[in-house]
Amino acid sequence: MGRAIQNSTRTLARSSPHHRRIGPFTVRYNPDWDIPPANYAIPDPDAAPSTADIEALVALFRELGRVPRLEFLPSTAPRAEEALLAAGFTVSNRAPLLACTPDGLRAPEPAAGITVTEPSTDAEYAAAAGVQHLAYGGTGEPSAGSVRWLKETSGGGGVTALATVDDGTPVGAGGCSVPTDGLSELAGLGVAAAFRRRGIGAAVSAFLTATAFGRGIGTVWLEPGDAAVERIYAGIGYHRVAEKADFTLN
Repeated sequence: MGRAIQNSTRTLARSSPHHRRIGPFTVRYNPDWDIPPANYAIPDPDAAPSTADIEALVALFRELGRVPRLEFLPSTAPRAEEALLAAGFTVSNRAPLLACTPDGLRAPEPAAGITVTEPSTDAEYAAAAGVQHLAYGGTGEPSAGSVRWLKETSGGGGVTALATVDDGTPVGAGGCSVPTDGLSELAGLGVAAAFRRRGIGAAVSAFLTATAFGRGIGTVWLEPGDAAVERIYAGIGYHRVAEKADFTLN
């Protein structure tokens, strides 16, 4: 499953008109959104990059105005991990990847007073992006890139979700990426700070996952933020399938 997930993320990155290829790397680049999760490189399967390959990769990131970083499953390219560490990159994060298939999904307890739907208007997409922006520590208005990601996700066959309370206040949001090779990533799950620990995250996640399965996606996977979040996903049927690492050069 790990290699399938890695291949899927590489295929998705290459589908972007802004992606770059350099040596044995695919660079996912978002010109309108400079946050780290939107800009990173992935090595080819079993890649063994040379010192020159890594130097060229770093130069490209500097040219693009982004921090040199990679996200990938070390098990799919162990020699790339060795070469990056030797070149001065550090592991900024290691995290499990979880996955769920249709036969494993379990419905969570209902979140009282919460309605989860797919955004369909500009205002709803902006509201969903706003929840995500604030939930991840942002201030002010969300970037145009975050709103565009939600719209492009919906338009490309993925799923987006917006949770609201009875008066229409947006309190949760997230998305399942455009599917590739029958897989989709659940990402960007955010819940407004004042509404956490009410089951909203589980409700949004279950909605996204069930909707993705209903559209023929065979596996939904994700990276939990921490052990507490992992337990929420485990409660609706997700389980560990691999480990991902983030490499950064400051």
